[in-house]
Amino acid sequence: MKSGNINYAAIAATFFLLMISSQAQLSSTFYDSTCPNALSTIRTSIRQAVSRERRMAASLIRLHFHDCFVQGCDASILLDDAPGITSEKTAAPNNRSARGYEVIDAAKTAVENVCPGVVSCADILAVAARDASAAVGGPSWTVKLGRRDSTTATRALAESNLPSFRDTLEVLIGTFSGKGLNERDMVALSGAHTIGQAQCGQFRERIYSNGTDIDAGFASTRQRQCPTSGRDDSLAPLDLVTPNSFDNNYYKNLIQRKGLLESDQVLFSGGSTDAIVTEYSNNPRTFSSDFGAAMIKMGDIEPLTGQNGIIRRICSAIN
Repeated sequence: MKSGNINYAAIAATFFLLMISSQAQLSSTFYDSTCPNALSTIRTSIRQAVSRERRMAASLIRLHFHDCFVQGCDASILLDDAPGITSEKTAAPNNRSARGYEVIDAAKTAVENVCPGVVSCADILAVAARDASAAVGGPSWTVKLGRRDSTTATRALAESNLPSFRDTLEVLIGTFSGKGLNERDMVALSGAHTIGQAQCGQFRERIYSNGTDIDAGFASTRQRQCPTSGRDDSLAPLDLVTPNSFDNNYYKNLIQRKGLLESDQVLFSGGSTDAIVTEYSNNPRTFSSDFGAAMIKMGDIEPLTGQNGIIRRICSAIN
């Protein structure tokens, strides 16, 4: 290579190898010798939280998702404002809607009591999502471990990297593709909306649109708790049929034009993902298997491993 020329192929290959090596450092047995009771301790803590409030299962899955989509699965979403840190908690996609921080804090405290300074907040988020799903009858999967925690957080990245409830199918596909997730991963992960709730301000435009992509009776039902103005924080279940069960009714709702958010219904709107929605509506086992696989894949997004990052003692602050 001549001096002054840039070998982009070599740079790309090096970057790819770095990504592979960082992911290869994640292992389901990472804490087997250093903190053998870590997973059981987290599971007990998460089960207690979900038994107190079933909705928390959806919140914990979403928290892991919103963490991974912003500078990787590094627990940056848990950091509060501090010098050099602009908290992601107050970014538009998270503000007044992301929740479950105290549940992660409680799990972290429980783990610190067993083996201090060993288990990262990023790994607790990943394990909590799996345990939350299992606690409400959803799929379980083997969580790869060994992530470390970031020392930074950036509100601006959360504003730009997280999907919006107004996104078109094309925008959603592009957002997920940018994180290494394909259309099938995207549709499977969206199935987490089989549980949980959304705020009136996020679906008001859709239920008053008189559009052809929404069932009129469904729109009328949702309008009762969501007026044309005010009550922005009023909640409605994302799945009207079985709001507290992790099942495939979410996809059946989409086929009936009963997706609550615009970003839900676009998955079944005459586009490239219609066939996947139909498949999941007919095959709950396929959905369950694909959801677990997609969660594992999402957990691989840009982890900090080895000497990168830290193990936070308190998840909301740098040591």
